[in-house]
Amino acid sequence: MAIISVSGDPGCAHEDLARAIAQRTGCELVTRSELEEMIAADFGNQQIPDRAWPPLLRSAIGRLAVNRHVVYSLEGGERLFHGFPGVLCVLLIASPARRIGAVMVDRQVDREAARRFLRQREIEVLAECKRRFGRGHSRLHEFDLILNDHQQSPEMLASVVEAAIQSRGLLEQGTLSAAAEAQVQFLARLQLAKFGLTPPDRAPAERNGFGHPTEEIFARLLDFYRIEWQYEPRSFPLQWDKDGHVMEAFTPDFFLPAFDLYVELTTMKQALVTKKNRKIRLLRTIYPHVNIQVFYQKDIQDLIVKYELAERASAH
Repeated sequence: MAIISVSGDPGCAHEDLARAIAQRTGCELVTRSELEEMIAADFGNQQIPDRAWPPLLRSAIGRLAVNRHVVYSLEGGERLFHGFPGVLCVLLIASPARRIGAVMVDRQVDREAARRFLRQREIEVLAECKRRFGRGHSRLHEFDLILNDHQQSPEMLASVVEAAIQSRGLLEQGTLSAAAEAQVQFLARLQLAKFGLTPPDRAPAERNGFGHPTEEIFARLLDFYRIEWQYEPRSFPLQWDKDGHVMEAFTPDFFLPAFDLYVELTTMKQALVTKKNRKIRLLRTIYPHVNIQVFYQKDIQDLIVKYELAERASAH
C-alpha cells in the first residue's frame, strides 16, 4: 500500500510535486477539492466543525486506498496517517525569496504585493491547521522525506520521491487491505460521534438484552452512525476435552458485518481483565482470520466522556 502525503509552505510548488509523483508512479492524485466533495456527498449540508476534519479526511482517503495507491497534497496532511504502515510523508521547503518569486510569477504582481499575499496566506494556513489539528506548525520528525525546492523542477523532485517509494517497496505491498480499511472507518466514526455528524439513513437496532449498561451505550453509538451490529452472535471454542467437548469458549460483545470486525468491551478489574486477555490471545491464535478490537475500561470511559454517549443513550 502507498499513501503519499505532500506538504509545503505557501509559495512552494507542493501541489505540482504531488501531481508529478502521481504521473511517475501511477498513483492516483487526490486534490483537496475532491476530498471535500467526497465529504460533502456523505454529510450533505451539515455544518462540519474544524476538529472533525481529520477523521473525515482519513475516512475519505482510506476508502480510496483500498482500490489504488494515493497521492494527496494537503496542509497538515502528514498528521492524518502518522505512523501508519505504507505511508510516505514528504515536505517541500523553499527560501522566502524563492517563494515570493513563485507568487510573483503565478499572480503577475510585483515583489511587495507578492510578499503581502504570501504573508496573509501563511497566517490563513497556520490558523486553519491550528483549528483542525490543534497546532499550526508542522514537526519535522513527522516527515519521511524533506526536499528543497531550489531551482529544481517538480519532475526532478518527483524522481527522488519515486526512488524512496521504490526503496521501501510501497507499490509492491498491494493496496490497503479490507480489514485495515474497516478499522480506519470504524475508528473514524467513533471520533466523529463527538461532533454529532449524522450520516443519512441511520440504521435501527435492537435495544434490549444487553449484559451491561456500557454495551447499550456503545450500541447507541453504532446506531447513531448507522453501523449495522449484532450482539454476541457467536461463541468461539477455545479448549476441548479428550472427547471433543468444549470446555472453554469466548463470546465477543459485538460483530460489525460491514467491517468484518468483532468488538469486545471490558470494564472489569485488572485481575479479571488479565483472564479475558488470555482468552483473546487464544482466540487470535486459534482463529487468526478473525478481526477483533478490544476496548478497555479507560477506552470506554474516554468514549463516554468525550462523545457524551451516556446522554445519547438516555435520550432514546
